[in-house]
Amino acid sequence: MISEPSVEATVKTVSVPRHIAIVRITHWIVVLSVLGLLVSGIGILVSHPRLYWGETGSLGTDSLIDLPIPFIIGPSVWNRPFHFFFAWILVLSGLIYVAGGFITQHFRNDLLPAKAELRWNHIMAVVAEHLSWKRPRANAVGTYNVVQRLTYLAVVLGLFPAILWTGLAMSFGVTSVFPMLATALGGHQSARTLHFFFVTLLLLFAVVHIIMLYLAGFWSNVRAMITGYIPQGGKAR
Repeated sequence: MISEPSVEATVKTVSVPRHIAIVRITHWIVVLSVLGLLVSGIGILVSHPRLYWGETGSLGTDSLIDLPIPFIIGPSVWNRPFHFFFAWILVLSGLIYVAGGFITQHFRNDLLPAKAELRWNHIMAVVAEHLSWKRPRANAVGTYNVVQRLTYLAVVLGLFPAILWTGLAMSFGVTSVFPMLATALGGHQSARTLHFFFVTLLLLFAVVHIIMLYLAGFWSNVRAMITGYIPQGGKAR
């Protein structure tokens, strides 16, 4: 007796294109450089965990913010070379990413929101969906929603340049040639305070980013950032 073919579809995993090569390569270089900057930056900060506003700041002047961490004299000296080393890696990889993003039309195709997506009610609906901490819908796999697009653009084109600017404005060697980098911000200590604020925003973004990756499937998204494809359940008939 010949059995009839099953009407049930065979479930298999298909791969959906997610990230182009330039995005994947620069992403991991940026991750490593940011980790290096964070570790060395903490070593610099604990040597003087006070923030000031203006041109100068020392133990004898009033501080704007006293960070709740103890003074540890010494780490700043040997952490600064590492901090600058990782900073230049970040700058170079960022420039490659931006140049590649324009050449490959990554910004236009993946990050630039459509005009219809910029409606206020649509943005708020996506925000509400994010705040519910629910896993994204299956049809959202392989694309960025409007909140993700605007956030990534703000980080790439706003937050990272602000961190770079304030970082350069803290260097007396740099500002001796380009003094406006510091004076436009209110002074070297103002640049240091703003640098701390922008880095804090970057860390907040990283935390939320990791949480959303967890909700969307952490390992599948990590694999997509390595291979360029994200696995998605599908049906073969």
